[in-house]
Amino acid sequence: MLALTSLLAGLVFGLGLIVSGMADPAKVRGFLDLFGPWDPSLGLVMAGAVAVASVAFFLARKRTVSFLGAAMEQPPARPVDRRLIGGSALFGMGWGIAGFCPGPALVALGMGQAKALVFVVAMLAGMGLFELLERPEPPATPDSP
Repeated sequence: MLALTSLLAGLVFGLGLIVSGMADPAKVRGFLDLFGPWDPSLGLVMAGAVAVASVAFFLARKRTVSFLGAAMEQPPARPVDRRLIGGSALFGMGWGIAGFCPGPALVALGMGQAKALVFVVAMLAGMGLFELLERPEPPATPDSP
């Protein structure tokens, strides 16, 4: 049941990205271009998403299991630091240049957009590089006699 509801939630999310225009890089760049022909329509999409998510997170905070019985775990609060700010800036620059962020890029890939393939490959390479650079060092073993 959990797999089926996850699939349906993903389909609804993907359709929402298509209908709202979030999977269209030109529309996204139009929203991010404040000094050109600015298109504010995605701001309404984001405001709606934030409103729905705020209610959902408020309700989820009070629960220990989901409606389907899965464990509810909230991520720990972390302070804002240089890495978070730098990562956010890098994400924003990539979003502005490509017109994609991860979710819409996967939807666009499913729609057969060649640009999305390039973005997804670069995204996966970046994720792999992060994992390599952030891999913890193995614990030191005591010298054996």
